Parts: sequence; structure tokens; C-alpha cells
Amino acid sequence: MTSDQKAVAIGAVSGISAMIVSLWLLYSVLPNPDLFSLADRLAYALKWDAVAVLPLIAMFGAIGNARALGEAIDPTLGKEDAKMLINGKVAANTLEQYLLFLVGSLALAAAVEGPKVKIVGAAAITFVIMRIAFWIGYRIKPVYRAFGFASTFYMNLGLLVGALGLGFG
Repeated sequence: MTSDQKAVAIGAVSGISAMIVSLWLLYSVLPNPDLFSLADRLAYALKWDAVAVLPLIAMFGAIGNARALGEAIDPTLGKEDAKMLINGKVAANTLEQYLLFLVGSLALAAAVEGPKVKIVGAAAITFVIMRIAFWIGYRIKPVYRAFGFASTFYMNLGLLVGALGLGFG
């Protein structure tokens, strides 16, 4: 294994571990919502989905402001600096991860019973934290993005598997 591969492996394992701990802690401290109808659970999830999109909005803002105030104002000229290219890659991956999160959170909200829907709130907060970690890690050194990537990817996978298991079980 190269040193970069070791860094990615350590980052991924620590990201997954941090995500699990975050979900557990947040689930235990969030109040139990009194939501028993499907419509109420989906509305609850959509409110949290609006929170989860905030890092993406910040990323789009950072890219737009950098373009408006720099030489890369015309995206067809190829004048983006390394920072802007990284921000673009981070935003693109965050959009992809957010789509998975949105589908997973809504599907899980539809599948769980009553107050257990608060897992969606815990996941949304965790998503925001881990996407910021992804952005910071990527900016420090691209291989350091593994912490934030693995935590959100495997959380999204868990949301989807959980929803499918509960929905078809």
C-alpha cells in the first residue's frame, strides 16, 4: 500500500466510525417527534432535507463568488485556479451525495414508525458535518477527502438499505 492509499483507508475507517457515533449521539439527544402519519413523517424529513442541502449552497456560493471576483469569470476560458477546481469537484460530489441522501431520507421516513423518524434528523446533521469535513479534507490534500466521503456514502447506503429492508420486509 502506498502512503496515499493508507491515508485513504485510515480516513475512510475513521469517517465511518465518526458517522456511526454521530448518528447514535444525535439520535439519543434529538426529541422524539410525535409523528405517526406518513404525511407527517415525510414533512419532517423534508424539513431536515432542507438543512442537509446547506453545504451545497455554500459550495455553489463559494464557486460563484470566486468566479465573479476573479479571472475565471468566463468559465469557457479555463482560468480556474486549483482552489476553484477543487471546490467544483467538491460541489459535484456533494450534489451526487445529496441526491442519495434525499431519496434515502424520504424512503426511510416513509418506512419507519412514529418517533423513530428522528433518525432522519440525526442523519441530516451528520450529513452537514461530514460534507464540510469532505470539503476541508479535499482542500488540505485530496486524499484527505476520504473521511467525509466514506462517512456520507456509507450513511446514504445505510439509509437506503434500511428503507428497503423496512419497506419490503
